[in-house]
Amino acid sequence: MTGQRWFAGKGRAIDDLSVETLTEIVAGDPGLVHLIVSVRQEERRTRYQILAGLRDHLPDRLKHVGIGTCEWGGRERHVYDAMHDASLTEHLLRGMDADRRVNGVAFHRVAGVSIDTTQRSLVLTAEQSNTSLVYGDAYILKLFRQLNAGVNPELEIITALAGAGSAHVARPYGWIETGLDGEPTTLAIMQEYLPNANDGWTMALTSVRDLYACPDAMPAEDAGGDFAAEAGRLGQATAQVHRELAESFPTGVVEPPEIKRMTERFRRRLDRAVAEVPPLARHAEVAARAYDRMADLEHEITVQRVHGDYHLGQVMRTTGDWVVLDFEGEPGQPLAERRALDSPLRDVAGMLRSFDYAARHLLADRPGAERLEGRAREWAARNKAAFLAGYSEGGGHIRGADAVLLRALELSKAVYEVVYEARNRPSWLPIPLAAFGDEG
Repeated sequence: MTGQRWFAGKGRAIDDLSVETLTEIVAGDPGLVHLIVSVRQEERRTRYQILAGLRDHLPDRLKHVGIGTCEWGGRERHVYDAMHDASLTEHLLRGMDADRRVNGVAFHRVAGVSIDTTQRSLVLTAEQSNTSLVYGDAYILKLFRQLNAGVNPELEIITALAGAGSAHVARPYGWIETGLDGEPTTLAIMQEYLPNANDGWTMALTSVRDLYACPDAMPAEDAGGDFAAEAGRLGQATAQVHRELAESFPTGVVEPPEIKRMTERFRRRLDRAVAEVPPLARHAEVAARAYDRMADLEHEITVQRVHGDYHLGQVMRTTGDWVVLDFEGEPGQPLAERRALDSPLRDVAGMLRSFDYAARHLLADRPGAERLEGRAREWAARNKAAFLAGYSEGGGHIRGADAVLLRALELSKAVYEVVYEARNRPSWLPIPLAAFGDEG
């Protein structure tokens, strides 16, 4: 487990490991077993989900995902990661289509849809916290590796928005769940696969490359691959999704006293970040002033369900419009926090930070990057402005107190990024630090 991309406790010793549940989904050769494994590392206990295959003889095509051997059914069997075995993952499709229940594991089909059980799966290798299977060009099934007791926010949101006729979510087809700590707990979600769509991050990087290849005097709007029109459409789609979320789920307000408490949490986070990453100290006053302005807000803030982890990698451009993915929020946070009502401007701030990352990503470790700093600022400013204009056109107004809150949220996100990059990618530290160079 410790060698898997989805294992969250890398670099720390495992103090205890136990199998909480073991459910045989498919008997025979090959067989399929569902496991929930509990791992304790110091004071933290994390549950992981594993689909294990069992075979009498392991073919060469599956040896790279072999786990070991065990005694099962009176004989020694080879154990391996079943997500790579299409002859076993087809049972997940069949289970959802039939609303099958196997002991504590329940398969569900979304009402009103049909599932083609003949589609064969291919595992995607790019993800980190989850594992996804693509079935032909029809479906994508996301298996949540880390499990938290309760219904995953993504399942709640996509079924609600799809039921309301939203054009900005991929159609849900089914899900798998079990019971943990007395609560129904989401194990996997299957949605429509978008084979001809392009993700926002890739499109943005293509635009940045085109700009960097142009003569220095050429304005960004004249460069090939200008992204501003798409950024505007993305802003409109984001506002529409926020409106649909507000119509589908409860909303609330945050009064000025709670705004001040939020601001104090931002300040404490900033102090801890400065202590850990000293280069942030010379920029801390910029964030502090933004937090002071937020603390002075005298009007309540409207809060609602939001995406929670919004950036260019979470959106796909289809032939028709932008589609938003991965409504599960920050995977490492408790489900209650991911479901909590928040300002929709938190999503807006996340996307603004993503534009900065797209603009400067190609400068990290690049010789002569200083020459392109101006181009990076120009691209980011142009696309941020287009996104915000589109957001306003779509009904997401940002004026007055909203702009103050948005700036504070954007810099709070940048403070988080500073710590993350210092810990994981030190050469990328200039990207979030650049956020403090202009008070906006």
